[in-house]
Amino acid sequence: MAGLYRTFQKTSAAAIKSMTEASQLPWYCPYRSHFRKSRVPKEVYEERSKEHEKYGGDPEQPHKLHLVTRVKSVTRRPYWEKEMVKNLGLEKGHTPRVHKNIPSVNNRLKIVKHLLRIQPLKLPYGLPAEEDMADTYLNSKGELIVRKLLKPVDPKAIDS
Repeated sequence: MAGLYRTFQKTSAAAIKSMTEASQLPWYCPYRSHFRKSRVPKEVYEERSKEHEKYGGDPEQPHKLHLVTRVKSVTRRPYWEKEMVKNLGLEKGHTPRVHKNIPSVNNRLKIVKHLLRIQPLKLPYGLPAEEDMADTYLNSKGELIVRKLLKPVDPKAIDS
């Protein structure tokens, strides 16, 4: 250490300045002061037609609604993923939510797709009417079931 000090004392200030400018301090490694969103290439988000056959989907007639369930925790995840999960209404785990299959929602789902299970919402009885919405429920297979309640018989029909 003393030897280095002596060599720096003997050399002039201009020589030291020229040495540091030339070397650009190779041991200096700047740290990241802010944790920023990584730059994900566009190829990751391109549609892959082979996956339609793999998951049983039809690219000509896509499903209208997604059944989205959060299956992994957001603990130790970046802030933008936590915000996106909150915006999608998936704060509570293993609770399904229904979202539209539109590009704006799909772009938000792509950001946190590794934390979610996304299934098409199946409608075995078709889209329910407005008056049937109170008698519907989601089963574990991702199907929206409409309970068909028996309607009361007209008293005129009983009398005759």
